[in-house]
Amino acid sequence: MATEMWEARADALWDRFDDMDEDAFVQAMLDLAAECDPEDPVALFEVGGAHDSTGRTATAVGYYERAVAAGLSGVRRRRVSIQMASSLREIGQPERALELIEEEQARGSDAYDGALAMCRALTLAKLGRDREGLSVALIALAPHLPRYQRSTVAYARGLVGEAPEG
Repeated sequence: MATEMWEARADALWDRFDDMDEDAFVQAMLDLAAECDPEDPVALFEVGGAHDSTGRTATAVGYYERAVAAGLSGVRRRRVSIQMASSLREIGQPERALELIEEEQARGSDAYDGALAMCRALTLAKLGRDREGLSVALIALAPHLPRYQRSTVAYARGLVGEAPEG
């Protein structure tokens, strides 16, 4: 089981990502994960992320699926949904990616809502549903604007033929 010390070492490895050769980084993460149970959800998540961040997207999906099956929880559960959906979108499975995003959004709201919206918008665009994707992105952006929130949401909803709320 990944301990706090193990997680600190994984974080330190991620801090060195930009300074390492991609193959060396993946191998270092695999070596670190080998210290844990083979089905440790946190270790599987981190190995998946290492593969994903180095362009080994299809391999990453397998690790992400194993991490979820092993009981990945908390904020990492939210993050794995975002990362796996992004990977699925890029390996030609945007429909599956959209299902995953929708399932994760149904779980509730947290600091990763914007990241989920970004992933959803890009996935919709990949599916040829550009106006819907733009609508999702604008609605996610609206709360961060200094003004024009209501009109931005109204325009965004109009892009997909919906009446403004409220």
